[in-house]
Amino acid sequence: MNITVRRFEKADAGVVSAAVCETVRVSNAKDYPPEYIDVLIAQHSPEVIAERAEQGHMYVACDGDRIIGTGTITGYWGSTTESILLTIFVLPEYQGKGVGRRIIETLEQDEYGKRANRIEIPASLTGVHFYRHLGYDYKDGITEPEDGVMYRLEKRKPVTD
Repeated sequence: MNITVRRFEKADAGVVSAAVCETVRVSNAKDYPPEYIDVLIAQHSPEVIAERAEQGHMYVACDGDRIIGTGTITGYWGSTTESILLTIFVLPEYQGKGVGRRIIETLEQDEYGKRANRIEIPASLTGVHFYRHLGYDYKDGITEPEDGVMYRLEKRKPVTD
């Protein structure tokens, strides 16, 4: 594997959408009912992906020329001291091989990540353990999924004097 992570380009929207939808159908289907999978797929059309990329900094992970994962970071509700991670997906056959970690590390080193005192991520039932392994903790100590479908996790920078 020759894995690289680069900034998203508009021409990537269709391929990224297809990768997200495949990941949702395979990886998330074990944790969610078919109706919710359909909702997730509808929320990740090429048009939505392109729009999300314009609202923040989207990256793609590639194995050679093949897009195998994606992730986005942007300001949290316009904040300059808080950011949020969105659209984090890795194709099923690449999961568990360090690709997701590379995406998260890239997002945390992005300007939105560096300036943030706190980074939040709405974590799926499928991904919560992955994010917890990377140092994200339950926001406000709430360990139950919001509306039964996602956890709110966060990572705070250590306070320095």
